Amino acid sequence: MNRPCTRNKNKRQRNDDSDYSSSEILRKVHLTGEVSHNDICQLYLIWKPLCRECHGNSKDSPNCFCGLIPPPNRNRKSGLWQRIPDIIQSLGPNPYKDLRTSIEIPAGLTNLGATCYANSILQCLFMNSAFREGIFSVEPDLLNQHPVLDQLARLFAKLHSSKLACIDSAPFIKTLELDNGVQQDSHEFLTLFLSLLERSLSHSKFPNVRTIVQDLFRGSVSHVTRCSICGKESDASSKIEDFYELELNIKGLNNLDESLNDYLSLEELRGENQYFCESCGMRVDATRCIKLHSLPSVLNLQLKRYVFLPKTTTKKKITSVFGFPRMVNMGKHLCNPTETSLVYELSAILIHKGTAVNSGHYVAHIKDEKCGHWWEFDDEHVSKLGFHPFGENSSSLSMKTEQLVKSIWPETVANGDFKVIIHSQDIYSSSDAYMLMYNFVSMKENYSKQHTTVEVVKSDVGTRNISLPFHLHKEIQELNLFSSKDCEEYQSKKDRHLCYVTERREEIKQILSEASVQSLDESFFWISTDWLRQWADTISPPSIDNSSIQCSHGKVPFSNVTSMKRLSSTSWQRLFTKYGGGPALASDDFCIACLKNAAENAVNADDYKEKRALLRNLAEAALAGDCLDGTAYYVSRPWLLQWLRRKNVDSPCESDAGPTAALTCTHGNLLPEQATGAKRILVPDALWNFFYDSASKVRPEDKLGSVAFPSYSKPCEICNREMTEVANLEDSLRAEKNRKRQNHEKLLIGKTLALHTGCKYFLLPSSWLAKWRAYVTTTGKNISSTGEPENLEVIISSLICEKHSRLLERPLELVSKHGVISQKTSSTDGLTLISESDWKFFCEEWNGYESMGIRAEIAFSNNAMKIAGSCEGVPIAEEELHDIKEETIEVLEERIPFVITDPELCEDCIGERESSELVRKLNYNDEDICVYLVHGKEAPRSIIEASTVPSIRTSKRSKKTSYGKSINFKVSSTTSVYQLKMMIWEAFGVVKENQKLHKSFVQIDGDSATLADKNIFPGDTLWVMDTEIYENRDIADELSEQKIEPPKAEEGFRGTLLTSDVSSQGFQEKPFLDDSEV
Repeated sequence: MNRPCTRNKNKRQRNDDSDYSSSEILRKVHLTGEVSHNDICQLYLIWKPLCRECHGNSKDSPNCFCGLIPPPNRNRKSGLWQRIPDIIQSLGPNPYKDLRTSIEIPAGLTNLGATCYANSILQCLFMNSAFREGIFSVEPDLLNQHPVLDQLARLFAKLHSSKLACIDSAPFIKTLELDNGVQQDSHEFLTLFLSLLERSLSHSKFPNVRTIVQDLFRGSVSHVTRCSICGKESDASSKIEDFYELELNIKGLNNLDESLNDYLSLEELRGENQYFCESCGMRVDATRCIKLHSLPSVLNLQLKRYVFLPKTTTKKKITSVFGFPRMVNMGKHLCNPTETSLVYELSAILIHKGTAVNSGHYVAHIKDEKCGHWWEFDDEHVSKLGFHPFGENSSSLSMKTEQLVKSIWPETVANGDFKVIIHSQDIYSSSDAYMLMYNFVSMKENYSKQHTTVEVVKSDVGTRNISLPFHLHKEIQELNLFSSKDCEEYQSKKDRHLCYVTERREEIKQILSEASVQSLDESFFWISTDWLRQWADTISPPSIDNSSIQCSHGKVPFSNVTSMKRLSSTSWQRLFTKYGGGPALASDDFCIACLKNAAENAVNADDYKEKRALLRNLAEAALAGDCLDGTAYYVSRPWLLQWLRRKNVDSPCESDAGPTAALTCTHGNLLPEQATGAKRILVPDALWNFFYDSASKVRPEDKLGSVAFPSYSKPCEICNREMTEVANLEDSLRAEKNRKRQNHEKLLIGKTLALHTGCKYFLLPSSWLAKWRAYVTTTGKNISSTGEPENLEVIISSLICEKHSRLLERPLELVSKHGVISQKTSSTDGLTLISESDWKFFCEEWNGYESMGIRAEIAFSNNAMKIAGSCEGVPIAEEELHDIKEETIEVLEERIPFVITDPELCEDCIGERESSELVRKLNYNDEDICVYLVHGKEAPRSIIEASTVPSIRTSKRSKKTSYGKSINFKVSSTTSVYQLKMMIWEAFGVVKENQKLHKSFVQIDGDSATLADKNIFPGDTLWVMDTEIYENRDIADELSEQKIEPPKAEEGFRGTLLTSDVSSQGFQEKPFLDDSEV
């Protein structure tokens, strides 16, 4: 059973008679010159029925208004009918999204490029309520004199009370003169920033403001050195020094307790590090340690994740997991340990994401002192983490370890008049934690300076609500009012826009519902389909534009019927009244002139088609060589073939021009048939007249392209004579080349010349011989295309130095194999030996004379030895002849043949030239070398041989061969061997320790050496083997340790206010107070 065909099931059915009836109507109009109303209805497709629910708008019907708007509950990707959220998005950023949902949610800071290091530190400082209130308490006069303090106070005020969810940090960064495109170290920023704040705040009138930084962050330590013999401490041991953070080693350590013990551990000074004891009067063994004397309220612990690599003078990040507790007892780490427990609670974690030191990203996890929730501050984004510093579902979940707690912590910790009972301890771990901040929470008893050196500076500010000072409150109030105003204006703009969109949609639906013209007698207006689409799909449409459907007579031509629609008078009036424009094209604005012109063109096109179809048979017969009666004319055969290939042609086109252009010479006559491109064919008179008429219509000014050449036309005598002369010259040249090939038969085919001692030879440049071979072997049509080589007199004179009258070029090396001496071959370099007969023929052929030749003889490097039995007159038995031949071959192979030249070689000039050439070769940049990855114990001979001569330029893509892969690398003369090995590692996946790199048989060692040091030139071929001794590893690890490019010197914060000696900028109304005056 055959399946029914459904291929055309859903296609729009076309009226098959429409094209036929239009053609008949146009032919009738052309014949009669009259246009009836029925003709108008047919040609303008007014008779088409009204469409209902088509899939798309039909161009074939001016009565179809379907598809101008989407179906109900459907949208478009752009324009008036897109989704409402997309329309709202086109209004611009929504200021409501920039607001915090609650003032209790912390605000973020904008990242200006690479300022995440500063943002994370600023958030840590802001979330410390004591530091925040201290900054808010700075007097306005001091803020006016110190721009950094002023911008910090403004930034903290915005973070504290602004409605914005993200605060712009640009004013603060600009005031500090930081480069927002350079990543910096957050620890270094904190240290320098606190120092700058300390200097600036020292000018305050209020004592509590002057010591904000010291009261919160400053502790004291001493560095104690003790003699192992007398037991006395050095004089410097009694010096108490301030610290603002403790820098702890983490390399090889697992947790914070181990790092603190390592920080305070004894260091033995022995050997070369012995200490000079003043009491003992000599260098002695000693111990050195750090002692903690007082601790700050905010304890900053810097984890030293960046270690210096002396080998590469770069830094590397330690990414090992490190554990730290929620609460830490610092009492046992003081210089005089007692039962006193000094408890600190984790308040902030600074995290560095990434493996590289000078890049990556900083984020901060900070605990809210008020509610106890942890927040992640990632520049503009602030996320709630819950009661766990890494999130409730984090992989770094704390470990409840009762045994660990009991071994470290007492069961109770005194805090004033009550005790805090610690049941268990949370231990957190991270591989990216870079800085830890702990806040002091309790102290078991107060120690005075008379009894102990322990001193804890505690802020008198708790976690109570902090209010802004008046001058900051007023600024934030204005900022919040401005934000509220922006939101109100956006909401008003949004409401107006959505209302307008709704009105526009309803307007379009209403007008389109009345657009159809119900009867043929009803009046209507023509309107451009393009404008109608734009009006129905654009939120703000332009004025009506019907110019595209209007002809030069100001009417409507029927040829534009597919680009316009019939619009009812009611709909037209509504559109014209609202949008204006025009012109108005009514139902009677048919262009009769255009219609008649189109009718004439259509009839002419039909006639042209019919005539061309009839003449096509004549053209095919002419190509077949059928006998032609009557007068015939020449046309270009390629042109005629191209004319036959064209189909569906309604009128003459550019391709019809020039039927005899290829046959016409510069004198206006017929070209000889042997001329290039002058192939011709005879066509009958009727066909030629058609060709001529068509070409004249297309290019009436081109007379040479349509010159008539009847069958009796004779070729141009001038051109014929010139071509004959050229042919004769080519024949004589062909004979001359043939004679030269016969004179140098062996030399021409490149057959190796067997050399003998005692024979005379001559030397010629290999490049000249290559050019000579190309010249004499070029035959056929291109016989005169190859240039002649230079005459011998010029060539020979160029080989002799003017200074010493000696030879400037070396002969190619000789090879002795199986007793036969031959010379290596080259088409570019060196001098090649030729026989005496070849030299004589060359002198006759290329204007030379025999005496000017460079003579040569073959000699051996060691003295010729008399072979036993080789003397004349001494008979040799036949059975001894074989042994003598073998002995002769062995003796010849032991000796090294060389060429003796006359004149001699000028070693001075040759050496100078080779030296300058070597310097040039060693100074290259961004050139290609090829490296093969060889599998097996040794490289194939083809690769080793390719290593000895420059390779030809090849593709840069990796290629596979039977012995491995090859790839081209871009290198320079200054590229180091190490850098090349890193390229090979990246391309082939072979770690640099497993690479055995060779050029020919020589292994390339020394990673610090350059390619120029190893005589590696552009085009060289190297090969590498994988020893597979060391395990594979990621190349990123190597790149993080050792940079391919020389590391740049770190600028740090040089040039910013953080490293400036002055603590303020700008004008000042009164002089600052010195520290002594304060």
